[in-house]
Amino acid sequence: MLLTVGDEATGRRLPFHGSRPGARLARVPAALAAVPAVRLPSRPGRTDLDPVLDEQRPGRVVVSGTDAVLAAVLVRLLRRELLGAVEVAFVPTTRRSAAAAAWGLPRDRAAAAALALDGTASPVPLIRDDAGGVLVGRGEVRNLRGEAYCDNTLVVRGSVRRLLAAPGPQGVSSLAGRGVRAATGRALQIGCVGARVVVNGVEHPREVPRWTWYRHTEDWLLVRP
Repeated sequence: MLLTVGDEATGRRLPFHGSRPGARLARVPAALAAVPAVRLPSRPGRTDLDPVLDEQRPGRVVVSGTDAVLAAVLVRLLRRELLGAVEVAFVPTTRRSAAAAAWGLPRDRAAAAALALDGTASPVPLIRDDAGGVLVGRGEVRNLRGEAYCDNTLVVRGSVRRLLAAPGPQGVSSLAGRGVRAATGRALQIGCVGARVVVNGVEHPREVPRWTWYRHTEDWLLVRP
């Protein structure tokens, strides 16, 4: 089943019995033309995704959208305890997708669509945060004044313009930068004096005094090369 995102102004969820082939939706790669498709709003949530999962009970979903849309789908699979039952393929709508880079996925949409249809899924770490979200691409903590640890490794002490985080096969990583040490582990914990956090391209609505990314106890099933 193909989950694709329409313009926020016009996109609406179509119940599965009213779904249409991907060929009838704009910007869908030709390889996915025959796949039953459901159009979602640009910020899909429980009321958009849960009815689709209930109606179709898919074994594999193909997410065509942004990193944030992929994260939204994974949150619902997590909440519904379907991480181990539903394979997830990702066709990014931009070549700048941090999720595609983090997981070694094709940036070209035609190649990503072909992989989505014919590729094999394997378990990869699900990186959660303490605000109820998941990290699939890039996390950023801006104007950080404080400390950050990746497991037992100190990666920041003092003030840095930004700390970047990314998921990967070994867990969650802090990326090397000015004043930031590279490290990989099960958790990245940050304590600070009010910082802005951006996750998968979406800014958290409030400044935070602390933030944690951590590996969930169960992996998700990603279709990848």
